[in-house]
Formats: sequence, C-alpha cells, structure tokens
Amino acid sequence: MDIRQLRYFLAVAREGQVTSAAKRLNMEQPPLSRQMKMLEQELGVTLFDRSGKRLTLTHAGELLRERAERLLQQFDETVQEVRELDEGIQGVLSIGSVVSCVSLLPRRIERFRQQFPGVTFKIREGDHFLLGEQMEKRNIELVIARLPFEAASDPERYSVLPLPPDPFVALLPDSWSPASAEPGIDMRELAQYPFITLKSDQTTGMHAKVLKEFRQSGLEPRILCECSSVAITIALVAAGIGATILPKSVTASFPLTNISTFPIANADFHSENGIVWLRDRYLSKTARRFIDMFQDLP
Repeated sequence: MDIRQLRYFLAVAREGQVTSAAKRLNMEQPPLSRQMKMLEQELGVTLFDRSGKRLTLTHAGELLRERAERLLQQFDETVQEVRELDEGIQGVLSIGSVVSCVSLLPRRIERFRQQFPGVTFKIREGDHFLLGEQMEKRNIELVIARLPFEAASDPERYSVLPLPPDPFVALLPDSWSPASAEPGIDMRELAQYPFITLKSDQTTGMHAKVLKEFRQSGLEPRILCECSSVAITIALVAAGIGATILPKSVTASFPLTNISTFPIANADFHSENGIVWLRDRYLSKTARRFIDMFQDLP
C-alpha cells in the first residue's frame, strides 16, 4: 500500500463509482479497478459493498477512509513544509472572515502586499459553522471571527490569537432622536425601541452578549427581528424598522445612509475578535507572517 493507492481509494470512496473516480483522476477505469482489488487483497478485507448501483464503504473501508484522509493531510503538509525551507513568502493565502470582521482586513492586506508582493489572497465569507468546515477541509488556513468561535468541532481543535476588543455601538434610524442630550445612548432608552438582533441558527454569541448587557441592567429588549445577516440588519435600521447594537468596526464596512451611530453610555462592553486556525495543521510561512501582521499593526 502506498500514497498513490490511498489517493485512488479516497477518490473512489468519495465518488461512489469507479468510472467517475477514474475521470476525476484522469486515468482509465480498468487500472483503477485493479488497484482497488490489489488493495483489498493486500489488506485481506473487503473495502467496498458492491451490491448496489453505487459503491458504499464497509466498516473496514470507513476506517481506512478516516485514517487515509489524516495520513494524506499530514503527507501534503510535510511536503509543503520541506519545500518552504528555502522559499520566501509567496503563493496564495486562503483566509475566511465573518462579515462583521471584514473591516479588519483591508489595511493589513495592503501592508502585507507592500512587504510581500509575491502573495495573492483568496477570501471566503461565512458564519462560524461554514468557516470551520472550510478549515477542516483545508480550503482555508485562517479565519478572522468574533469570539468565541462557534464551529461544530471541538473548541480544543483550534488555536486562537485574540485581537484588540471592539466596543459595541448603537445604530438608530436618523429619524429617531435619543431623548438624552448626552453624546451617548444608555441601555434603558435602547430597551424602549423595537430591537433587531444579530443571530443565526449556529452563531449566537453576539446575541447572547447583548442580551446579557440588557439584563444586567434589569431590562429586556423589545426584539422585533432576529437576523442572521449584518447587511440586512443595517438595511432594516436604515428603513426605520428598529435599532440595533453592533461592534464599532462593522460600521466601517457598510454605508450608513439614514443611520445615526451612538456610543453606549453607562455600559462598557465589547466584542472579542480573533484569528483562528487548526491546532494540528501545519501553517504555511505566509499564514504565519500574516498572523504576525495583526500583532505588528494594531
């Protein structure tokens, strides 16, 4: 059994058909079928149930698939690490970001490109659940996200570099004038307005933090809408539907037409941000240097 056979086996396991796996591998079907037979003979087990229209994995096949994926990931990362010993900072850096953290990227990418012009970027947007999946599949190396990182995997699988805290601010339609003459707006007044909260089925951390701040003041917000999209939340505020509380950095990423922004008086609470990556994954030189950029550039 060798690395090539493991790659062949995984292709067949994923496709469920030797024909489509062969096309994916750019090879003929008969040689691929022979490789699978040879692998089963060498291991002394049946890896595929061939009784249906599609090949399905036996218990032995499932175990081999799980171990083969790990072995090939480690092999590919080892090859990358060895090749990088004599290479500079270059190549493609694939990162993910939640929408509410996008404003943290442009200045750092600009500075990074000035220092390392050989680097290009791929940026994927999504919630914690999706971005966690993308990291697991090795499609992205780093994620910029609000903390805690609420992906499906065990939190112990992730390394996290905390970033400076981001103060929350209140967003109100321009047509709503706060009763107080102070420059900020307090939680008691916010509790009187119809409220739009940022919350999805998978990510509830920010919603919980805002509710906790209300309740610590003995208040309960009048929640009109739970919204999973930052853009839609801001659009609803602009339309005069309700007020919301968001991290201050979010306001740099969206036009705030017909919206007034206020600091929150008598409440000192922040959103925590961070860079997240898989603890057991080899990080490229480029990824490690990009992490350093967040430490060098507050």
